[in-house]
Amino acid sequence: MGQASSQAAGAEHSAAKPLSMLVAAVGVVYGDIGTSPLYTLKEVFSGAYGVPVNHDGVLGILSLIFWSLIWVVSIKYMMFVLRADNQGEGGIMALTALARRAAGERRKLRSLLVVCGLIGAALFYGDSMITPAISVLSAIEGLGLAFDGIDHWVVPLSLVVLVGLFLIQSHGTARIGILFGPIMVTWFLVLGALGIYGISHYPEVLHAMNPIWAVRFFMVHTGMGVAILGAVVLALTGAEALYADMGHFGRKPIARAWFLLVLPALVLNYFGQGALLLENPEAARNPFYLLAPSWALIPLVGLSTLATVIASQAVISGAFSLTRQAIQLGYIPRMYIQHTSSDEQGQIYIGAVNWSLMVGVVLLVLGFESSGALASAYGVAVTGTMLMTTILVSAVMLLLWKWPPILAVPVLIGFLLVDGLYFAANVPKIVQGGAFPVIAGIALFVLMTTWKRGKQLLVERLDEGALPLPIFISSIRVQPPHRVQGTAVFLTARSDAVPHALLHNLLHNQVLHEQVVLLTVVYEDIPRVPPSRRFEVEAHGEGFFRVILHFGFTDEPDVPQALKLCHLDDLDFSPMRTTYFLSRETVIASKLEGMARWREALFAFMLKNANGNLRFFNLPLNRVIELGTQVEM
Repeated sequence: MGQASSQAAGAEHSAAKPLSMLVAAVGVVYGDIGTSPLYTLKEVFSGAYGVPVNHDGVLGILSLIFWSLIWVVSIKYMMFVLRADNQGEGGIMALTALARRAAGERRKLRSLLVVCGLIGAALFYGDSMITPAISVLSAIEGLGLAFDGIDHWVVPLSLVVLVGLFLIQSHGTARIGILFGPIMVTWFLVLGALGIYGISHYPEVLHAMNPIWAVRFFMVHTGMGVAILGAVVLALTGAEALYADMGHFGRKPIARAWFLLVLPALVLNYFGQGALLLENPEAARNPFYLLAPSWALIPLVGLSTLATVIASQAVISGAFSLTRQAIQLGYIPRMYIQHTSSDEQGQIYIGAVNWSLMVGVVLLVLGFESSGALASAYGVAVTGTMLMTTILVSAVMLLLWKWPPILAVPVLIGFLLVDGLYFAANVPKIVQGGAFPVIAGIALFVLMTTWKRGKQLLVERLDEGALPLPIFISSIRVQPPHRVQGTAVFLTARSDAVPHALLHNLLHNQVLHEQVVLLTVVYEDIPRVPPSRRFEVEAHGEGFFRVILHFGFTDEPDVPQALKLCHLDDLDFSPMRTTYFLSRETVIASKLEGMARWREALFAFMLKNANGNLRFFNLPLNRVIELGTQVEM
């Protein structure tokens, strides 16, 4: 009896775990795309596109939305992109690392794929600013339907909600994250219920599932043609989050949540709004809120606001994760990363990113003042990132997975064609307000490429005067300096040369420690490095050791903790016997061949303000000595 009870309890637990993962995935992954019904059809029919609110126009748009959700999300992302996981991790930077590995020794191809990844990452930051602004604005605008004369309060209330959201980021989302899943499940159930309510009044709207209506729309409305995709794409916003958050939940819970709950709820709601428009064309001013009964309007506004805050939180958290990956891969200067949870490694907070996003969001709300105006700027960053993702996945499928071209190429051409059309449809938005995310993306792309190239040039300049390690050790044997007790750890990027900090210390202090460790930290193109592969140790004699620590781009680079794994009789890394020597370079722009002078000056500024090795590698404050050197570039 007891055994049967325990087996039943175990079965119940195993069944509950997938369910809890599914609910959590709904809360974190689908907030962005789940709030798109708030503004998509409103922008299509009441915006500047001029789509007639008649039978053919409504069914044509609904068919475009339905088949876009099927092709882009259900087929492209669920069946193909989510398979391109880098040891379980997703997102544009993880995919870039995977594509770079797929390119192998093809340097030009590797460079091209890295550029595509950096463009996608830069545009993702632009999307991270627009998503909170348009989502919260569209939710608060519902108050204008419930209360007369409250329209002028929409912007101030939206700013209060958004600024409050950014102010609580440093406290972490562990506590309120528990509520995300149930709230978003409720949201999708409400979306579905409202959709069924609308469809029941005009069931003929379900004919829009026939793709012929989408084809007919393009044939009849040749004037707007591809341009209307610039509004339809609003229904796809957040598709990239499916991939970016894969490391938190895995592919199966994300896919199950999409097919079992999110997709049906979205389709029902869009079709319900379409049915309302066929009954009452005047509802085009806000079909989402007008679909609800009058008694449900205020609760719906409250639920919408919660849903948009959750959607914004997911995008902000995604920006934090993307930044950490970019730092580890060497494309962004080191920043202070604060962990907000003792249980979940992925829950982090980066102050510089948080406040930069907040400033961008506030400027967008003040500049555009309505979700309709913001919709004219939305889409460029989203479709640009989606296009870059398709290019990178194509390289992975053909070069890493080695899928037969006869099967892979037609599918990839289909993805590239659809993504290309959506991107082309959004290009005109650049002159309609879409320049903001594009300018932000260009600026970030310049910063990332300048940092990466600057670090390469810095290493090259330091190498020019570097002293080979064997020669230095030979000189130590001939003229041994005074040795003091303890272990000195010198951080260096080169594994075969003497660090400048060591030479400066020997020159000025005239001593060496009994054990001298030349430490190099290497970041791999994988998310995590197992402890068994964490370190390499090589003894060079005369108390000199070469240690290489390997970390993945999601690992916490805790150097003292990693050094404890080096179990060698000749090495003692006990805290009170170990001193860490760091070299801090000051870059001076010069006429030497390298980068443009303005980029050299920009790199010097970035290097000066970057977070140092001390905090980044979690080194003990009272056991670190920094030695400076000037480098001309």
